[in-house]
Amino acid sequence: MKVLLSLMLFFSVLFSSDATIDVVKRVDTLPSLGIESSSSDYNDVFKMKFFKSLVADLNVISLFNVDRHFRENDFDSSELLIQNKDMNYVLKYRLLQEDSGALHVDVKLIHNDETILNKSYRVGKQSIYVFISHAIAYDVNNAMDAPSVAWMKKKVIFSRIVAPKKSEIVIADYTLTYQHTILTGGFNIFPKWANKAQTAFYYTALDGSKPTLKHIDIKTAKITKVLSSDGMIVCSDVSEDKTKLLLTMAPKGQTDIYMYDVATKRYKKLTNYGGIDVNGQFLGQNKIVFISDRLGYPNVFSKDIGSTDVEQMVYYGRSNSACSVHGNYIVYKARESSNAFSKNTFNLHLISTKTDFIRRLTATGVNQFPKFSQDGDAILFIKNYKAQSAIGIIRLNQNKNYLFPLKYGKLQSMDW
Repeated sequence: MKVLLSLMLFFSVLFSSDATIDVVKRVDTLPSLGIESSSSDYNDVFKMKFFKSLVADLNVISLFNVDRHFRENDFDSSELLIQNKDMNYVLKYRLLQEDSGALHVDVKLIHNDETILNKSYRVGKQSIYVFISHAIAYDVNNAMDAPSVAWMKKKVIFSRIVAPKKSEIVIADYTLTYQHTILTGGFNIFPKWANKAQTAFYYTALDGSKPTLKHIDIKTAKITKVLSSDGMIVCSDVSEDKTKLLLTMAPKGQTDIYMYDVATKRYKKLTNYGGIDVNGQFLGQNKIVFISDRLGYPNVFSKDIGSTDVEQMVYYGRSNSACSVHGNYIVYKARESSNAFSKNTFNLHLISTKTDFIRRLTATGVNQFPKFSQDGDAILFIKNYKAQSAIGIIRLNQNKNYLFPLKYGKLQSMDW
């Protein structure tokens, strides 16, 4: 029963100002941005796909009121379209197809008749055009001297349930526009990036006699067995230097947090409680945050590695799980309702370990598996609402949320 409850927890599971305080929206004060497209090498369908992707990325960086009208103009023309004469900024781009089939894109960002960004991009295949779109938005953001949005260029890995006890592990961009299914067949869940370069990942395989943690090198496609355990085994975090893993295991029916040494292949138990301890996250080098039912319901706790003392971190909510940590901030999932006859709402909340402020980040549906970007600027999460799964992005300082729906299947878990 404890293992079942633990699995349910898993499945359900810097800033210029205090990020827990709501940011007042000032959309009307944002500068306007017009876009002008130029291409004779691609058909209208692809030109519109690229334009829509670029508009989405430029909206996500939250620096402009982006004009959504598709307009074409000669890239080399010194004259802007009449519709863009009064725009504060104009982004001009040109799509070119090389003889090899590669996609080449030239970009200019113009402000007050001055070109403040002039750059070219190239990808080997037209199908991965979305990564050029992300790179353009990233460079536009830098040209505006805004805080980094390097997370836009990171890949997302997720497990998608496609049938009973059948899943796929997929690598995608954060908008889910590009998707590459890297593992099919069987029931493989809880993927976790093994390094910052995103060249390998861990996952839990549930098809054998015991739940097994495995490692895949993406470049070589080599799959290596790491460790098996009765009950359950999940890798919930990887240390900054990628040498240590935090695992949830239940070898004797009781779930606890373990730390696994990648080099020695040895592990040690970090928690020892008669109930449920799951979802460990590193908090610096010598401390962890985790979920436990020590109060009779799931909540967020922390402890120093090697110590028996445990500290309660969250005092709001009666069913708190699926946390992520960045600096002094913790984002966690909390149940907002308790109705035995209808679906409940689970929202994400942000707290600071140095203040008493609590900020609710979502409003409807089941929101889970929050994950901070490496710089703490954004939070990625899974949203399930009205039979639809989506990846969500929360821009904390901009107080904006964006959703990107999954076309089929149901998101089980993800990492960023």
